[in-house]
Amino acid sequence: MFIEPSMRGERRGWIEVICGSMFSGKTEELIRRLKRAKIANLKVEIFKPAIDVRYDEVNVVSHDANAISSTPIDNSQTILLMAQDADVIGIDEAQFFDEEIVHVCETLALKGVRVIVAGLDMDYQGKPFGPMPNLLAIGDYLTKLHAICMKCGNIANISYRKTTEAGQVLLGEKETYEPRCRNCVNEQ
Repeated sequence: MFIEPSMRGERRGWIEVICGSMFSGKTEELIRRLKRAKIANLKVEIFKPAIDVRYDEVNVVSHDANAISSTPIDNSQTILLMAQDADVIGIDEAQFFDEEIVHVCETLALKGVRVIVAGLDMDYQGKPFGPMPNLLAIGDYLTKLHAICMKCGNIANISYRKTTEAGQVLLGEKETYEPRCRNCVNEQ
């Protein structure tokens, strides 16, 4: 007789990916899911890239000033070392991590951990950003959020850079970026 894994006491892990442009609510949704897991008395660990110090050096903070305590790290392998007994792992700004983040998420899910990853799926030019395309490919549950275009009011999926600075990674907020739709980005 076949016995379901849950009936044998085994945990099944999975990967949830939350993506979208800046100002679409990715971090807000990540925080919401993690707080619900804590309410359910699950052991939750949260990580963010150490380079992201826009709102806080330690906490994950949304644009709406909602926050949750996290551990800043320099590389994704650190997550495997620090998340030994966690039921749920939250990872913010995944686009800033190395490509190994994909393997880290798969490893955790195979160990029965629920992994919730949030990040920009596209850079300011509308191109795939860092490891996010690979995370989207392996994700079990995908959520794509949209902001509102600052020019026309339609849904926005690109984080338009208002400055002329080059380079894919440029940390900034409303002074540097605004959400725009595909049409308004291409009107430039």
